[in-house]
Amino acid sequence: MKSPREHMEIVNAYELVGSYRGAAELCGTTHKTVKRVLERRDVGQPSRRVSATNTVGVQALIAERVRASDGRISAKLLLSMVQAAGYSGSARNLRRAVATAKAEWKRKRRTYRPWLPTPGEHLAIDWAAEYGWQIFCAVLAWSRYRFVRFAADQRRETTLSLLAECFAELDGVPAVVLSDRMACLKTGVVANVVVPHPEYVRFATFYGFRPDFCEAADPESKGMVENLAGYVQRDLVVPAELERPWSDLAEANAAARAGAPR
Repeated sequence: MKSPREHMEIVNAYELVGSYRGAAELCGTTHKTVKRVLERRDVGQPSRRVSATNTVGVQALIAERVRASDGRISAKLLLSMVQAAGYSGSARNLRRAVATAKAEWKRKRRTYRPWLPTPGEHLAIDWAAEYGWQIFCAVLAWSRYRFVRFAADQRRETTLSLLAECFAELDGVPAVVLSDRMACLKTGVVANVVVPHPEYVRFATFYGFRPDFCEAADPESKGMVENLAGYVQRDLVVPAELERPWSDLAEANAAARAGAPR
């Protein structure tokens, strides 16, 4: 099958010499191929109709499994999955489709580099919720010191109050407080830049730290505090609710002080 570039070279050669055989000698092909290319050009047809492969119907499934496995899943393991989804082609075609999906995943995959925090530089904060409890979590990046408190809501006043309590427990203030784009701390986003709420700006100015925000829908930007939130939900709140639920916030926060990892 000739490429579009080769088709163009054949047409140019024919226009230069004016004969099929002469153009064929210049392009290293046969006079029949030259004639076929020119005839299809004259009627406005493509050189060859490309038919869809039999893996088109399962490409989304292949791409999802490749993404979920971080590009490590094998075509052999995928074969039974795609056959259950209606794939009737050969294992060879599936291997080609998986190889293509893996190459595309590697091209788009996020590159991870180790973060080397500086002492006292970053404090990551986040909110979580479980069984109706609102959970405020904070992690000091360098020392991994963890702070957990339960609250009745996730309003701005509550967030700033708990952040001040965290500073008091740390006996210091970090240079940067990193959070996601929580609605209570921002007024909007302009050109993908978060505009912090004036009250948050005044709070940060009073304590002397710089507010910073993660990219949208990117929990991996602050994975350390996401892990803490998951721990509190999984190993602190759920067992308490199943065994003996806390009666009020005071009891919940006493359990948080005793059970949160330091």
